[in-house]
Amino acid sequence: MSYEAVLFDLDNTLYPYAPCNEAGKRAALDALRERGYDLDRAAFDDLYATGRRETKRETGGTAASHNRHVYFKRGLDRRLGEPDVAGALAAGDAYWNGYLAEMSLCDGVEAVLDALDAAGTDVAVVTNLTTRVQLRKLVRLGIDDRIDLLVTSEEVGREKPSALPFTSALAELDRRPSEALAVGDNVETDVAGANAVGLDSALFVADGEAPADAELSEEQRPDRRLDALADLTEVAA
Repeated sequence: MSYEAVLFDLDNTLYPYAPCNEAGKRAALDALRERGYDLDRAAFDDLYATGRRETKRETGGTAASHNRHVYFKRGLDRRLGEPDVAGALAAGDAYWNGYLAEMSLCDGVEAVLDALDAAGTDVAVVTNLTTRVQLRKLVRLGIDDRIDLLVTSEEVGREKPSALPFTSALAELDRRPSEALAVGDNVETDVAGANAVGLDSALFVADGEAPADAELSEEQRPDRRLDALADLTEVAA
């Protein structure tokens, strides 16, 4: 069937996440070394993991839980026993600059967007994370002018699988759940969240293996699985 709107996740759906995350970490490590930190990769990973763990524990369910500047602020605080404001800023900026430099669209994204545009289908990106970072990603990928709407968890105050990011997008596009398809890589946030709202869901994992249906709860099972994003043209347009 065709749809009036497609709601895409961004990270690890429209581009592969893992190589970008790795590039970001390497850039942040270089930035800290330039500031005089004597860190090997293992020590850096421990610093990053410490900051990330504390941030997730205290801000879970909010966009702040993904904030790399907070990760580095917390990690450096724990390493030094005191703040290093400039170091946290440098590491966070370097992380995102390195991450963005590594980004590239998955095969088939442009063809899918062309097909959806030709069919008059609304295109939204509905994503967990902070707005500025996601705006930078869309510009870096060159698709900022190809989408009709961006909804971030930061701006609506709730993270997927909450209904609010999905329903906010539907309301803005003036579409009913039955008229839209949600596409994402995460069965807990993207698929379960979409299913709960009454959206059709499609699972596509840009980088990594998708879990089998037998491993999933009923709420986490997608209506469709895509081996390639280009397959979406047969479903949505």
